[in-house]
Amino acid sequence: MRRNRFQIRVNFGDTDKAGIVYYPNYFKWFDIAGHQFFRSIGLPPAELGEKHGIILPLLDVRCTFEKPLYYDDIITIATEVTEVNRRTVKLNHEVFRGEARTGHGYELRGWVKKEGDRIFAVPIPDEARALLEEDTAAETVQINPWLNA
Repeated sequence: MRRNRFQIRVNFGDTDKAGIVYYPNYFKWFDIAGHQFFRSIGLPPAELGEKHGIILPLLDVRCTFEKPLYYDDIITIATEVTEVNRRTVKLNHEVFRGEARTGHGYELRGWVKKEGDRIFAVPIPDEARALLEEDTAAETVQINPWLNA
């Protein structure tokens, strides 16, 4: 299935009083990685919403923390599609500092149509399913790792 990797830098504001990354930031990074993943395969969430009324709400999320991260660490977030069901996509995320994995988890996102005040799950179109299931990898290469907000 489709994979993506990119880097960001840990901001000072991502840390707690002890100087260790505060745990909710992993969920923020998963969200950033999920949106970046969809952009990398030609399905930018903003465009899906504007052109097709499709939103990708979070239905379930989990994270296991393995090693601490600190201010100014450069981390790599590796994202991979692990399930494509009729109306949902499961993305697994792994966070690395160098070669050491510091945490991992997943997001389960719905394929949801928004029409006026109504939202409802719809089947993932065959074209989108083919992109999600394609066995290929993308890596966002940058001179300096992205800062996150």
